[in-house]
Amino acid sequence: MSNTATRLTSHPEEAAVRAPLELYMRGHAEDSAEHMRAAFMPTARLESVREGPLTSWDLDTYCQRFKNTPAADEATRRRTIDTLDIVGTAASAKVTLVHGNITFTDYFVLLKTEQGWKIANKAFHAQVA
Repeated sequence: MSNTATRLTSHPEEAAVRAPLELYMRGHAEDSAEHMRAAFMPTARLESVREGPLTSWDLDTYCQRFKNTPAADEATRRRTIDTLDIVGTAASAKVTLVHGNITFTDYFVLLKTEQGWKIANKAFHAQVA
């Protein structure tokens, strides 16, 4: 599902920063709002510009998209963590999701909270092949 075997940094928090990103990718694989809620801060925003207008969702709106029904083509989908940058209690990540003929490029801002690392915000672009 992801490139977990390849370390992208020498930062001692890398495994902990990857945890919510892995939950996010698992949420897509299993079509699970529960995994998404565990990965994101409750105050997270998810934003994109698709075909013109800005789309800006809160976490509840985003989680309504997930129905616990994995996609029929799930076995062919690919998800990778491409970059990580970690400084203190803040981090950023780039994740690529290839879902059929659509490639999503996700940019995340993460924060180390009392509950561990969580995704604070996501901005993404969808490219149709």
